[in-house]
Amino acid sequence: MGKIRRTAWFFALAVVMAGWMGVLGSFRGVAEASVIASHGGVGDLRAADLTRVQAVLEQKVVMQKLLDYGVSSEEAMAKIRSMSDSDLHRLASLSDRVAAGADSGIGILITLAVLAILIIVILKLMNKRVIVK
Repeated sequence: MGKIRRTAWFFALAVVMAGWMGVLGSFRGVAEASVIASHGGVGDLRAADLTRVQAVLEQKVVMQKLLDYGVSSEEAMAKIRSMSDSDLHRLASLSDRVAAGADSGIGILITLAVLAILIIVILKLMNKRVIVK
């Protein structure tokens, strides 16, 4: 490999390739973007959003919070049905976060275990002794 690099043709080829890349890089492309039409209609999107929000409202924690505030689930669904499409979509996208945050804390326990193992590995790499009794 070292012998190939010392030859004149390798240097010439490298200079030609660098020049060619400079020429190609000097042309500016035009970035074009546009809105892509969805395959479903607006009614399909509203029905899907209504289904997602209704699934969140049927959870026990959410039902209990609504009752604590003095709102029945029927009143909440009536209000949701009277919302505009954009407000309903925003609520449906936010309801995904509510469902994702309702875990039982196992993620925190796994994170603590991984952190403890990482600390032990770092201490071992530093030639420190780790004694667990």
